[in-house]
Amino acid sequence: MSDYQHRARKRFGQNFLHDAGVIDRILRAIHAKPGEQLVEIGPGQGALTEGLLGSGANLNVVELDLDLIPILQGKFAGHENFSLHQGDALKFDFARLSETPGSLRVVGNLPYNISTPLIFHLLDHARLIRDMHFMLQKEVVERLAAQPGGGDWGRLSIMVQYHCRVEHLFNVGPGAFNPAPKVDSAIVRLVPHEVLPHPARDHRLLENLVRQAFSQRRKTLRNTLKGMLDAQAIEAAEVDGSQRPEQLDLAAFVRLSDQLFARTEQA
Repeated sequence: MSDYQHRARKRFGQNFLHDAGVIDRILRAIHAKPGEQLVEIGPGQGALTEGLLGSGANLNVVELDLDLIPILQGKFAGHENFSLHQGDALKFDFARLSETPGSLRVVGNLPYNISTPLIFHLLDHARLIRDMHFMLQKEVVERLAAQPGGGDWGRLSIMVQYHCRVEHLFNVGPGAFNPAPKVDSAIVRLVPHEVLPHPARDHRLLENLVRQAFSQRRKTLRNTLKGMLDAQAIEAAEVDGSQRPEQLDLAAFVRLSDQLFARTEQA
């Protein structure tokens, strides 16, 4: 089966990267070294795979599309540092690949429809991950890297920045892909914090509170958090309940979450 017989599939959100200049720039940003543990999610036809293997790193690739498996096996099975896992990255247990904290380096050109749930799935394994380099829709990267006060600041920004340092590296135009998507893309680097800058007493509680706060982002916190925290508890967290959620920074959300934790403990 030749590379050219595989058509990109809409249901997998496939857009194959083919621009050699962009591929080289991504590989230089990752800067993989011999012996490192790399994980590539959705390698497609192997545009990045070849360069990653050439670094001498141990590469595990996770690919869902059964039609791509023989293509990838045909190209790369001869490399000792190549392992292929057919399956859904959203259900994949990354702890199978390494138990060592901070040892996995994750790479992927992620389809838009799975990018957010997949990032949240990987954050569950954050202690095992040294860094992540993803190609995403540009607007998703802007949300990941957003600061409080703007329309891009929301649940995704807060929960990813709770766990990671976010770097928007560079943008990639539609022409770098086949078929060309209708949107611009961007490369982002996520580096899990060795020590969380604002640790919450219960990060699941924080996630629920942030989700609730942004469920009606135009309303004030006093209104959106009504069922979780009363005005007194919001004030005790040193937060102004008349503000809208996008005006609060990560530290303020953690204070609110810790108030909720304390009140749940007392209940």
